[in-house]
Amino acid sequence: MRQETKPSQEPSPRQSRPEVKVEAKPQRRRFTASYKLSILEQVDACAKLGDLGALLRREGLYSSHIATWRQARDRGEFASLQPKKRGPKPKQVDARDLRITELEKQLAKECARRARAEGLVEFQKKFTALLENLPKDETP
Repeated sequence: MRQETKPSQEPSPRQSRPEVKVEAKPQRRRFTASYKLSILEQVDACAKLGDLGALLRREGLYSSHIATWRQARDRGEFASLQPKKRGPKPKQVDARDLRITELEKQLAKECARRARAEGLVEFQKKFTALLENLPKDETP
């Protein structure tokens, strides 16, 4: 028959010692402005008794958070925290500017067409002058 042995209370030198667990320093929670505003909208939408408490428990918030965020919203602090679009601002295109650009393109086309027509007329004048200066054949 087999005898069961009890584990010894003291770790033997061959056994490893349990590791000491050091917990990291907790970090302070930071909430974005958009999160705060969305929570305030949800708080304002709470109608039934107990809805607000359920919301606070679900999100892990305190009523002091809500009070502070409401005051900040009323002072307009969240509007300045919204992300701003970077880069050059888009220019407002005026309908008159578009029309002017279109007319300028049309004028450039007409000027090029007129220049071609004048060139053809000049060519015809020179060609007829050249033909007039040629000696005429007197063959029957």
